[in-house]
Amino acid sequence: MVRPKLIFLLVFLLTISCQPSENMYMSGEINEFPSIEGNNLNKEKKVVPDDFVNKDLIIIVAFQQWHQGLVDQSINLLESNEMDLTHNIIEVPTIRKTNKLNEIYLDGVMRAGIRDDRIRNRTITAYLNKEEFKKDLDIPNEDTIYWFLIEKGSNNILIQGEGIITERELEIIQSY
Repeated sequence: MVRPKLIFLLVFLLTISCQPSENMYMSGEINEFPSIEGNNLNKEKKVVPDDFVNKDLIIIVAFQQWHQGLVDQSINLLESNEMDLTHNIIEVPTIRKTNKLNEIYLDGVMRAGIRDDRIRNRTITAYLNKEEFKKDLDIPNEDTIYWFLIEKGSNNILIQGEGIITERELEIIQSY
């Protein structure tokens, strides 16, 4: 028979562990964003972050198709605050490495859904080993989007966060 105190303790610990955590976290050490290859939706080969070194770079990484709304909200906040004038902003849908025919098909579907050339330029699809990529960036799961502020001219991650970028996080990004 399970004791009531033990049940209370288990429920209490479960409740604490399920509390929402702070969206953003900063690292005390300099972490590096790995160089990844992909194509933007205009069929141009890009290396992230290596091809975006003229300004600080904001990378928004998505894992699921339904993440697009989260990506759009974050980019809308950044652009409405004119961050696109001072930063490169890109979205990187990550998809498990598969055969080339499947990759061509998926790219075509995404391209057909996005007519805006500006959005096509900033959307770089990366077909990669997702588990290795998540491990390299300490991404625990694919439940939400993850964003990274990369220092101009480098792979150095200045700050990173998860979920939709908030007003508070925007202020922190602007402070760099």
